[in-house]
Amino acid sequence: MNKLTLISPAKLNLFLHINGQLDNGYHQLQTLFQLLDYGDELSFQVNTTQQITLSPAIEGVSRQDNLIIKAAELLHPHRIALEQGIDIELKKVLPMGGGIGGGSSNAATTLLALNHLWQCGLNIDQLAEFGLQLGADIPVFVRGHSAFAEGVGEQLQAIDIPSHYYLVIKPPCHVSTAEIFSDKQLTRNTSAITIAAVFEQGYRNDCEPVVRRLYPDVSNALDWLNQYAPACLTGTGACVFARFDSRSSAEQVMGKLPAKLQGFVAMGVNLSPTHMALNL
Repeated sequence: MNKLTLISPAKLNLFLHINGQLDNGYHQLQTLFQLLDYGDELSFQVNTTQQITLSPAIEGVSRQDNLIIKAAELLHPHRIALEQGIDIELKKVLPMGGGIGGGSSNAATTLLALNHLWQCGLNIDQLAEFGLQLGADIPVFVRGHSAFAEGVGEQLQAIDIPSHYYLVIKPPCHVSTAEIFSDKQLTRNTSAITIAAVFEQGYRNDCEPVVRRLYPDVSNALDWLNQYAPACLTGTGACVFARFDSRSSAEQVMGKLPAKLQGFVAMGVNLSPTHMALNL
């Protein structure tokens, strides 16, 4: 096989608690990663030029900063056939800067696909280590299962989350993760919680008050969605989401979206569509 097309799924942080800050500036956190059945599409075609190509280029992202390219370059030395490279085509549907893991998922999908196509022979633990070099959210997509996460997000415990439908809304803004995590008013002392307590107590995102204050568009989107169901920020934003019992009820609310808001409906899944396609 020298060609492969895969869905690169989105994720939601159903809750996000900040438990402390390390000396290196990273934040200790707890979160629940919910994978979705919706995402970008990545197509991979092995070439014999040793080159790594990506089309189309992502607007505003240089080649050296592109996580897809970085992931491919990490695996390139591990390929069986030294003359092989890869041509990658991206069909982008996930909004950038939304906190739903688009770039991280793309990188993880690239690692999984090229390990398969280039016959690198690396196991999931090794691929997750490669992913962690590129970003804290990448290992959950490499491992391909909804999970409870601790540490800086890299300590993962796979769990099965009851299936629901989610309406995900992208306000017309980009949220800077660095800005949110450096804000002096960010809550950094939330007590650690158990998985069982998460489901008993409900969801909260410690970043939400800061994002609301700094980004009125996000605050307005949360207020709008709260009219129909309890709304929450995912990650550091900008996307917000609400849970519904059926696709039709979520789509009904999406049909009422104001013109300046974009959205999509997706089902929460425990196993990544990428893993299902690769039989991992």
